[in-house]
Amino acid sequence: MLNRHARGFFTALFSPLARWLLRIGVSPDAVTIVGTLGVVVGALVFYPLGQLWWGTIFITAFIFSDVIDGIMARMQKSGGRWGNFLDSTLDRVADGALFAGVAVWFFTGGDDAAIAIAAVVCLVLGMVVSYARAKAEALGFQANVGIAERAERLVSVLVVTGLTGLGLPTVVLFATLCLLAAASLVTVIQRIITVRRQSLDETEGTETGQAA
Repeated sequence: MLNRHARGFFTALFSPLARWLLRIGVSPDAVTIVGTLGVVVGALVFYPLGQLWWGTIFITAFIFSDVIDGIMARMQKSGGRWGNFLDSTLDRVADGALFAGVAVWFFTGGDDAAIAIAAVVCLVLGMVVSYARAKAEALGFQANVGIAERAERLVSVLVVTGLTGLGLPTVVLFATLCLLAAASLVTVIQRIITVRRQSLDETEGTETGQAA
């Protein structure tokens, strides 16, 4: 939802930077890889050290690479299936690192097992959300539905984690992670139901064709 509504704004915002990067010879793939490495470093170095605010700032500086590489690919009229594969694969790496970093801190120095467990649940369900769509599309179905797509997951966890580092009560982070986990679960169910309906329609269409 969020990524659809914000796409036009961010495209206009980052197009000059994308154009400049192409002009100096930087490829969309390079931006994707560097952006992912930045997110992983921020999440798995800063967060486990308890630097939630500075970790969030560091991650935010790299997170928009996911927008910039897409703009660059469209400008260059390149990318195609390879670019899509690389981008999606590294998105999963970045997402996993983000929730893992939160979990590591609260399992250790943060001393809040409830938040850590909630972060792990979000990590797992977030991967299932993405896998459900990818598998559906690989089988010829569409599963682009749900209330907890990647943009929503990232924005919510980054904002609240960063503010927690500035003194926001940890209960707010716990509540956010619980809501995010619930939304992710609903999204998984929505995608399963959507694909099931398409499968039944496909079966009924085949049977009707055979009967005719």
